[in-house]
Amino acid sequence: MRLDRELTCAQMVELVTAYLEQRLPDVELEVFEEHLVFCDGCSTYLDQVRATIAAAGELRSEDIPAGLRQQLLETFREVHST
Repeated sequence: MRLDRELTCAQMVELVTAYLEQRLPDVELEVFEEHLVFCDGCSTYLDQVRATIAAAGELRSEDIPAGLRQQLLETFREVHST
């Protein structure tokens, strides 16, 4: 993705994973973090993504009811087969 000096919130959402995985090039990283300083919505979104990742990391397969686990697996397979 080519970035201008300013990012839209939609662009921020697209880059969140790369940001959290520390895969943004220096210029994009600078623009991303600059946007966070001025955009409370994106800062909140980033905090929510971090919290979701942390919560999901604590789940064990036995914490998920068998029926729901099967539904999730089927949905995952459908999404990735297209």
